[in-house]
Amino acid sequence: MILCDTNILIEFYKDNAEVKATIKSIGVSNLAVSVVTVGELYFNARDKRELGKIQKHLALLKQYPLDAESSQLFLPLIEKYVLSHRLSVPDALIAATAIRQGIPLYTFNIKDFHYIPGLELYKP
Repeated sequence: MILCDTNILIEFYKDNAEVKATIKSIGVSNLAVSVVTVGELYFNARDKRELGKIQKHLALLKQYPLDAESSQLFLPLIEKYVLSHRLSVPDALIAATAIRQGIPLYTFNIKDFHYIPGLELYKP
């Protein structure tokens, strides 16, 4: 299983050939998202039609909720990296989810995550 960061799915919706090929090689059944990513994509939908399309696609992926264990990982990440690396709340929650589930994170924003211990980044 591989956790997709929001930017990966945004590129998918932009018809990025590299992302589409990588997703195809991984296999949809091996992809997951954090509910944070789901929320970010819903928030940025332009209209009902686009929201429906996003909902349809995300229904195919495993969705990881925020749970107590993820929360316990999230707060120390923010405390440690908010000042030194400007770690954002959504990125910290997504990283905590990947660490909690023991799965790699597929992202284009390597700079936002590379310093987090215990977080494996997926390299296609």
